[in-house]
Amino acid sequence: MSRRSSSVVLALCLPAVFGMARSEATMTGLLASFAVFAFAVMWVFAARTALRAWSGLALAAAVLGSLLLLLTRTTGAAA
Repeated sequence: MSRRSSSVVLALCLPAVFGMARSEATMTGLLASFAVFAFAVMWVFAARTALRAWSGLALAAAVLGSLLLLLTRTTGAAA
């Protein structure tokens, strides 16, 4: 969930913030999502308990989901 959400959030934010073309923003978001996925895997294996690992992933997914909801409602983008 968080990898896909980060890809979509970046694809929607980059054209508005940096004036990037939509195709370039989509590719940049997709490539950056692999770094997010790698960070999530490192976080899960570094967490001391399963509860801490799940809570970290749930927090990241909630933040990205709320950003995605906000972006789709304000910009009218269909994600």
